[in-house]
Amino acid sequence: MCSHSAVYAGPMQISSRLLPRIACAALALLPLFVAAAQTAPAPQPHFPTTDDLRHIKVISAPLLSPSGQQALFTVTDPTADGGKSHLWLVPVSGSESARQLTFSPPDDKRGEHSAQWSPDGSAIFFLAKRSQHTQLFRLDLRGGEAAPYDLKILPPIDESRDKNAIPPPSADSKTEKPQPVESLPIDVSGFTVSSSGKWLALWARDPQTLGEKKQKDAKADATWVDHEQHLTRLYLAALKPDGSLSGSLQPVTVTPNVQHAVWSPASDHLLVFTEAPNNASDLGPAGAAWLVDAAAPGDPAKLDAIPATVRGGVFTPDGSRIIFAAQTPDDAPPGYDELFALSASGSGSPVRLAPHFNGQLSAAVTFTPDGTLIAPAAIGTRVTAVRIVFEGHAAPAPIHFNATAVTALTTNRNRSGWLWLDESGGRPVKLCYAQHLGQPCTALPTPALTPANIRHLAPQLVRWQSDHLTIEGLLYLPPQAASAKVPLVVDVHGGPFGAFEDRNDPFVAFLVGHGWAVLRPNPRGSSNYGVSFAAANKNDLGGGDYRDIMAGVDYALAHFPLDPDRMALMGYSYGGEMAAFVEGKTDRFKAIISAAPVIDQFSEYGTESGSWYDRWYFGQPWLRMQDAWRQSPLSGAAHAKTPFLLLQGESDTTDPLGQSQEMYRALRQQGVPVQLVTYPREDHGPLAMGIFGRPSPEPWHGYDARLRIVQFLQKALNSAPQHAP
Repeated sequence: MCSHSAVYAGPMQISSRLLPRIACAALALLPLFVAAAQTAPAPQPHFPTTDDLRHIKVISAPLLSPSGQQALFTVTDPTADGGKSHLWLVPVSGSESARQLTFSPPDDKRGEHSAQWSPDGSAIFFLAKRSQHTQLFRLDLRGGEAAPYDLKILPPIDESRDKNAIPPPSADSKTEKPQPVESLPIDVSGFTVSSSGKWLALWARDPQTLGEKKQKDAKADATWVDHEQHLTRLYLAALKPDGSLSGSLQPVTVTPNVQHAVWSPASDHLLVFTEAPNNASDLGPAGAAWLVDAAAPGDPAKLDAIPATVRGGVFTPDGSRIIFAAQTPDDAPPGYDELFALSASGSGSPVRLAPHFNGQLSAAVTFTPDGTLIAPAAIGTRVTAVRIVFEGHAAPAPIHFNATAVTALTTNRNRSGWLWLDESGGRPVKLCYAQHLGQPCTALPTPALTPANIRHLAPQLVRWQSDHLTIEGLLYLPPQAASAKVPLVVDVHGGPFGAFEDRNDPFVAFLVGHGWAVLRPNPRGSSNYGVSFAAANKNDLGGGDYRDIMAGVDYALAHFPLDPDRMALMGYSYGGEMAAFVEGKTDRFKAIISAAPVIDQFSEYGTESGSWYDRWYFGQPWLRMQDAWRQSPLSGAAHAKTPFLLLQGESDTTDPLGQSQEMYRALRQQGVPVQLVTYPREDHGPLAMGIFGRPSPEPWHGYDARLRIVQFLQKALNSAPQHAP
């Protein structure tokens, strides 16, 4: 029994004989501390802050083991930790926590990726950059460290040996014996292991020779545009039972550049997809498919029945057919793919598997045990999967999931289980398992993907009429809307052949956390609604789609507690282009944010990385002058009034830096309040990832952009800074 006598021994002078009394006093107070802890309020969920978005991980690429007992998946570190990816493993029974399999040294900026199971499930193959090269590794799950393959080839190209090579050879060098050609290590772009485990196919870009490196070091580095000789080529190697190589890599003589390859179920043939080099796709579709006999890799057969718009495919489980994705034969924007079936021999004509489907199908198909084709499908604002029959004319049948966004649906070769990611709006992302397709999700344990107590937000699906069309959108309301009218931020998606889907989205929750409602419309020209809808903005950019968006604004104002005097609009890529159209068409918004936009169709067409996409919408500008100028946001700059913020990656090749610079100069000279912020090293996609809270190797660009977005909107909408509830 403890005494409650109090003793004071002076500062920092507690004798050993007094320690028992102090301990007793502490024990006496312990129930009070426990009671206080029990009554203290638990931390409340909060909308993400801009710093929270630097600490979000992403899970991707689930792969079921051949035994069906384990799930392999990739986790990408948050921006704050470098944005590297690593491989994780978890039993599908849920009996154990997930464990991280791979770790990266400091000089590896990307991490481990592109994983594949060995056919017997005893090992995992993956790519990672160690030292100077991206290497193929094999990790034996029975023990030991991941080991890289020593992959070298005789360089097919050495530009330093060309007759017109610079610097010219010196007088002394003319009498020297030429240096022997040596095998050089390669950077592996991709690989695939046959289901028999006997073959490894990989593709890699031609290595830089010692002579070429000396040229570069000497700054003899002129670039002859569209005359690149270094290409991505395909190689084949035999594998021993222990996974080691049997012999050297053998070149496969398909025309480069190789994009992807898949093995036939019997492991005797390889289906290879290529893209003609040197920007050939700027002149027209330049893809091709090849059939390679593993026993005769020097004699590949080009599958002429597969169109040049091909974007990947697979063999059916019995090996009798090839299922591939390619551009629809209907008049639709480039990238509007359909699924086709063709005899595995390449004979005959492709058969359309789902013509006139009012959604968007993906090439990442798989099959049920009975051979039924399962295809990922985006339908309106939902992401799901559908069953497709080969015979007859039955429409694709959606598979029921208790989710609004199912992605990365996959199974193993034995079809002994299924994995997918549930990315539905309003709840955390989870890795799902089911033994049979159609069963409910069993959530597998994964590492925490977001900071603690992050609040997730589900949207409301809204519909309105515009011209003769029904338009959909997603509306997110802040808690403040329950008692007062709130500001509205209209967010326009990219593309324009794209769509907003009902997914978990921390960025929109970040915006809502400031007390702003967010409307995300899918105007005409969006994907996921069928061919006619996708093609409805042809030669009409900034026309009907602008009317659809404004009709959605009017609908939202009429049906929800929104303040018409406090509205803003923002967008990235085509969303940024639409933001610039809005600048010249209306003054209803108090602020407009345009990121990575197209401003001038003439200069954009001549400087972007590829023009085929734009050509479908309005043709070649020098032949369609009026159409191109009418669909350039710059044409409306003389009517601009609204404060405007431009965010732009300096290394953007999709919508180059000059586009934002043109708009900045025009608005500045018009006297419109305008800001331009540029981000070094950032290309089109990576900058978007950073801004929207996806992992990025740039630690502060997304953070900076979000701060500027918030400050810009707060000033324009008269919104005081808030702590998100």
